[in-house]
Amino acid sequence: MPATSFIVNGKKHTVDVPSEMPLLWVLRDVLGLTGTKFGCGIAQCGACTVHVNGEAVRSCITAIASCEGKSVTTIEGLSSNSSHPLQKAWIELDVPQCGYCQSGQLMSAAALLKEKSKPTDGDIDDSMSGHICRCGTYSRIRSAIHLAAGRNRP
Repeated sequence: MPATSFIVNGKKHTVDVPSEMPLLWVLRDVLGLTGTKFGCGIAQCGACTVHVNGEAVRSCITAIASCEGKSVTTIEGLSSNSSHPLQKAWIELDVPQCGYCQSGQLMSAAALLKEKSKPTDGDIDDSMSGHICRCGTYSRIRSAIHLAAGRNRP
């Protein structure tokens, strides 16, 4: 079982775990980063979304071996003090109810805004469609993304 080296939230880590172990469990159980949540385990709910080299991926089905030499950003790495424009918008608009899915929602929204600084409703719906929010906060999520996009513009 070869060790895997990768960067998480700007810090280099080397883990000695089975190569097929999902990134989610490495983050949570090995590195202690519990902001990324386990939802379904089959990449259908979006709760486990993180960025790998800037791309939103479902960590529950991403083998740690595929992260060798790559950069991973988790919700903890989005900002250390909730100062990211999306986090501010989420708080301002009271987006979360239970909050369980929100770290994955935020990570997908951050990837969207990196790609499209002024997304349309359709862009948001397409980007966020793979996320399940049991509390049904979808309209507030869309509003918060628009608010954050407005703050990101010059």
